[in-house]
Amino acid sequence: MADTKNDLVVARPQGLYCPPGDFYIDPWKPVSHALITHAHGDHARVGHDHYLAPEEGRLVLQARLGDIPLQTLPYGQAITHRGVRVSFHPAGHVLGSAQVRLEHEGHVWVASGDYKTGPDATCAPFEAVRCDVFITESTFGLPVFRWQAQQQVFDDINAWWQANARAGRPSVLYAYSFGKAQRVLAGIDPSIGPIVAHGAMTLMNDAYRASGVPLPSTQSVLDTTPADLKTSLVLAPPSAQGSGWTKRFGEHSDAFASGWMQLRGTRRRRGLDRGFVLSDHADWPGLLEAVSATQAPRVIVTHGYVEPLVRYFSEQGLQAGAFKTEYGDEAEDGEAAAPTAETPP
Repeated sequence: MADTKNDLVVARPQGLYCPPGDFYIDPWKPVSHALITHAHGDHARVGHDHYLAPEEGRLVLQARLGDIPLQTLPYGQAITHRGVRVSFHPAGHVLGSAQVRLEHEGHVWVASGDYKTGPDATCAPFEAVRCDVFITESTFGLPVFRWQAQQQVFDDINAWWQANARAGRPSVLYAYSFGKAQRVLAGIDPSIGPIVAHGAMTLMNDAYRASGVPLPSTQSVLDTTPADLKTSLVLAPPSAQGSGWTKRFGEHSDAFASGWMQLRGTRRRRGLDRGFVLSDHADWPGLLEAVSATQAPRVIVTHGYVEPLVRYFSEQGLQAGAFKTEYGDEAEDGEAAAPTAETPP
């Protein structure tokens, strides 16, 4: 068993706390000093006195939280606070997402935040950071979750869109407004037809473009002619399904881009024509790959399918445990919450 009395990160009611540094990582209650791994709402909240975040995510964080007392650091650059050396390293989750590396008295801990190990044109790729203790997410911590090649997913989306356009039928694709929508925009073929974006995505699309991420142009449904709508790809948040906003498209084909589409029955329960398995979190092989690359003898698992991953790492001879957190409760922002009793695997 690990000796926990001098742990560099502990769980407190406010969030994950670094005792020697007297700061929190992605706290869910107001604190004095907060390190923010990325701008999804279950990790970045208003009300803290001071924020430290990656420079690469400055614009998306400000777009989400407004005018906050924000200090930023470029990836890999370190500062020392109360004797703790702190640096951010790419997590590959969304634009500006980061792992937090903490070094104190010769010990190195890394808190992953949310991450994926696969490719994504809209953010820096995951960077393995060697450490003594790795705090990992586990959103998709079951062996059933194995992602197909990203390009194959985009090819499938393009083929679906093109077939619908030929039939004169709009293609409505539900995707989370921050991260997934921009990744889809960067991966699809804009020559197929017009791209219509729900108003909820405009702010984040603009923040991505202002951060230097090239995205194809999009337009409002109000600026799209009825003829163009028939060949359009319409990007909308999942909350728009069944709303008056989508009813204006008349007869259309709809789909959802999410890692949860891997689960049999999820698409059927949502009443969708198609489901595209595209996740901004690591799949089972990705989680194992990431933890192995850190060479950490001790692993602490946070949100998602926690118990299966803790059990697996324990069986592999690692010191494995878990932190109870409040991450994963804002599904509209990302694939944060595992299926509930109403939506079983």
